[in-house]
Amino acid sequence: MNKRGKAISAILISVTCFLGACSDQTSKEKEKSDAVFNQKGLPIVDEKVTLNFVSPKAPLAPNYGEMDIVKDLEKSTGVHIKWNNIPSEGYQEKKNLMLSSGDLPDAFYDAQFSDYDIVSAGANGSIIPLEDLIEKYAPNIQKVFEKRPELKQMVTAPDGHIYSLPRAEEMGLGAVPNFHSINKRWLDNLGLNVPETLEDYHKVLKAFKEKDPNGNGKQDEIPLSFMYNFWTGNNGDLFAPFGLADNLEHRVVRNGKVIFTAVQPEYKEAISYYHKWVKEGLIDSESFTQEAPQYLAKGKTADPTLGSYIWWETEEVVGPERKGDYVLLPPLKGPDGTQLIGRSNNSDYGKAAFVITSANKNPEITMRWVDQLYEPKMSAQISWGPIGTIFEEDENGMLVNKELPKDVAMGELRQKVAPNGPVVILKEDFGTVVEMEPRAKERLKDLETVYAPYMEKDNYPQVLFTEDDLRTKEQIEAEIREVVNQKQAQWLLEGGIEEEWDEYVQQLEDMGLSELMKIYQKGLDDFN
Repeated sequence: MNKRGKAISAILISVTCFLGACSDQTSKEKEKSDAVFNQKGLPIVDEKVTLNFVSPKAPLAPNYGEMDIVKDLEKSTGVHIKWNNIPSEGYQEKKNLMLSSGDLPDAFYDAQFSDYDIVSAGANGSIIPLEDLIEKYAPNIQKVFEKRPELKQMVTAPDGHIYSLPRAEEMGLGAVPNFHSINKRWLDNLGLNVPETLEDYHKVLKAFKEKDPNGNGKQDEIPLSFMYNFWTGNNGDLFAPFGLADNLEHRVVRNGKVIFTAVQPEYKEAISYYHKWVKEGLIDSESFTQEAPQYLAKGKTADPTLGSYIWWETEEVVGPERKGDYVLLPPLKGPDGTQLIGRSNNSDYGKAAFVITSANKNPEITMRWVDQLYEPKMSAQISWGPIGTIFEEDENGMLVNKELPKDVAMGELRQKVAPNGPVVILKEDFGTVVEMEPRAKERLKDLETVYAPYMEKDNYPQVLFTEDDLRTKEQIEAEIREVVNQKQAQWLLEGGIEEEWDEYVQQLEDMGLSELMKIYQKGLDDFN
């Protein structure tokens, strides 16, 4: 083809693409203009409008469009959601690809944006500010912000805009993610009491290892097991008897000051102490490598082999038939009498439950739709499941838990019937709007009686940093955390902390630890 032919061809292609784009744009505008938008009441639109949502989903969940609660929402609102549900393990990668390519849905539901995603996508226009839409079209969200100003503060970016909607379940269950269980039947068999001090616990673990408490004639007992560097079941609270609990971020707050735990003398002392336990065979060496299925199987062996362990709840590890053999171990007194439990930096609040993108031609309709989810009774159903499946209404209209068949696990059923995502259930809603599920009631009671009296006063709040601070923080923190976690595991298993400590602390400083802590301190000060 000659140059003139190529030029004409290029022009024809451009014109065709332009006309196609215009046709598509006209179609979208037509859909928007044909549908009568009702600013109040239901339905939201008189003619069906389709919105495209991207969302992660749990392994057992169907496409959200197949869930009864979502079908009911479409009937009441007139808004059809076309769901692109991505399995959780692949969601972040695909979400990032969409943001970088500009191939955007109308909204990300249960968005799981990092702070950097929110701030950078807001700055470059990939997601839109929501505060004006909230003021005009979201009375339920406005009520939430009036009742909990801290939620509004949490989702307000440094530039003053709100780019994402919050999520909250004010149950208070995540403050202590590590419940420490011990085999009371074994203690009774050996004539031992529930340990109160770290040294008592050491003696109990030695007895578990050496005195055949399960009575099978084998030395198959595991005195203590945990899951290293996992969100629950980790060893962070084992550091607490030395005066400073650790956590996955190695970051705590005391008296308004942000502290990096992994360079403190208490941290060093704890690692040196527990290395001796590893050498004595009291700590399961697989604790540093095992995955959840392997770990949970250890509590369900034919002969009981697990003496003590750390996890979210007792029953999930050892099963309902052995649950009664175990009791929770209260915080142990350390060498100087310290009795402490850490407070997780996890929160009942999340700041990235829903974002609307710049590709959305119907942001008003979208805001009105998502606002329905923030009505308290609807929030409960979106979070746990619908009336008729999970709940029934009592004489006062409160949602109460239906009795489930014995072969149905609530955690599995919830995945299948509840789309989760942008919801708010406040503390005062429990017992008035919705009944707390039985296992949550039990956990809350245990928290209050066993752990709360010894809990750290503060934790690090949900702070939204500036884009520059976020960029610096992410560059420094990932590398520092990798070094800290690698060295902690190495020192616990092999020793050597005394000889290597000074060099290690200097290495973290050279990597930017002080700069990182200044960013966190500034974020806390600004938040407060």
